[in-house]
Amino acid sequence: RLLDLGTGTGALALALASEWPRWQCWALDRSPEAAALAEQNRHALGLDNVRVAVSDWFTALDASEPFHLIISNPPYIDAQDPHLDQGDVRFEPASALVSPESGLADLRHIVGSSMPYLADNGYLLVEHGYQQASAVRTLFVSAGFVSVETHRDYGGNERMTVGQKVVQAKL
Repeated sequence: RLLDLGTGTGALALALASEWPRWQCWALDRSPEAAALAEQNRHALGLDNVRVAVSDWFTALDASEPFHLIISNPPYIDAQDPHLDQGDVRFEPASALVSPESGLADLRHIVGSSMPYLADNGYLLVEHGYQQASAVRTLFVSAGFVSVETHRDYGGNERMTVGQKVVQAKL
């Protein structure tokens, strides 16, 4: 089971669902317009293993059916970041880009809230800003994740952090 939080157009969830047709995939977005677009794209691609829904992060989910992989490219840009006025991001809705607390509020919420929705040995993977890697690793470790690693993008910037939920055996 795969969960894509803040799916937008559904690009990540739909690409992974097409690669892993036996996986049950959920694509959630708090924007009804984004969820509708993701649903259109799901339908156009004929992917029956994806469920698209409107949800403010985890609110539409039942933690009794955990996911093996949760991915998210959430808003992580500070409202004062000068890059918001440059390049392609000028055309994106601010709600998909900007997050309070120096861009860390949504990342803090996702990392801090994801454990109940992850299966044992499941993974959380998030994209973040190139200057946020250390803070995001700290969020992961504080939330109880192990094997926390940050990976670089093709430009050499630290842009994606992953951690694993490991449940200790009870004696």
